[in-house]
Amino acid sequence: MRVFVTGATGFIGSAIVRELLSAGHQVIGLARSDTAAASLVSAGAEVQRGALDDLASLRSGAAAADGVIHTAFIHDFSDLARSLQTERSAIETLGTALEGSKRPFVITTGTALLPLGRLVTEEDAPTTGSFTAARGATEEVALSFARRGARVAVVRPAPSVHGNGDTHGFVTILISIARARGVSAYPGDGSNRWSAVHRLDIAHLYRLALETAPAGTRLHGVGDEGVPLREIASVIGQHLNLPVVSLTAEDMGAHFGWFAAFASLDNPASNTLTQQLLGWHPTGPGLIADLAEGHYFKE
Repeated sequence: MRVFVTGATGFIGSAIVRELLSAGHQVIGLARSDTAAASLVSAGAEVQRGALDDLASLRSGAAAADGVIHTAFIHDFSDLARSLQTERSAIETLGTALEGSKRPFVITTGTALLPLGRLVTEEDAPTTGSFTAARGATEEVALSFARRGARVAVVRPAPSVHGNGDTHGFVTILISIARARGVSAYPGDGSNRWSAVHRLDIAHLYRLALETAPAGTRLHGVGDEGVPLREIASVIGQHLNLPVVSLTAEDMGAHFGWFAAFASLDNPASNTLTQQLLGWHPTGPGLIADLAEGHYFKE
């Protein structure tokens, strides 16, 4: 297949590009800079110049492809409303280009949009919080194109997508805060859990979704169902030779800043239905094993 990939030079997207190429697919990657374009050419992909808010470029890329994988999102927390509207417009544009064709259209949301504090499955719907509801609504926008003749699948990555080369993920942020504060911290008793997945495993899942997922499918990109924050903080403390401490709710903001809500996240998630449907089985190291390899702590 010729596959149009948005977010093609990101941490997850670049792994997807390599996964697709190694499986014999052709890739057209969206690139907004010369650096991104050069990276795609070096990997063996074609380049579609444009950005997520360049709807003409998205339309052209989708029209020239046999399928689309959409991983891009503008992570501008200072103007989330604009980021969410940009994503919705992008999905509507890509979906419209694919409707009636039965071509695959794989989009990205996340398990963190689902109810917290319990094990969630692929059958759970996003919660009604302002951000989660708005981002979760993009699932429904995308899935509406399944009723209009596109083979739509939604991939929900775990909050922590980890692996060598991670420079902006949740674990990287925890490590940066620990270095800056001189302690590796966790909230309360540290029993809140992050689900996690290795980037190569989730890249494989995107390829399977593109190739075989039935229309209207929701898939969980999850390897570890739930890793307690206390365990993550302990490994970070060991590698940085820092004390590992518990924080009260009142101290979370001062220590973690804007990341406090994410550090407190309790988001265990199941991948059972995804494995059953696609035969996908994560084989990469789990989050704790990946941290133990030490590459996250090289400066």
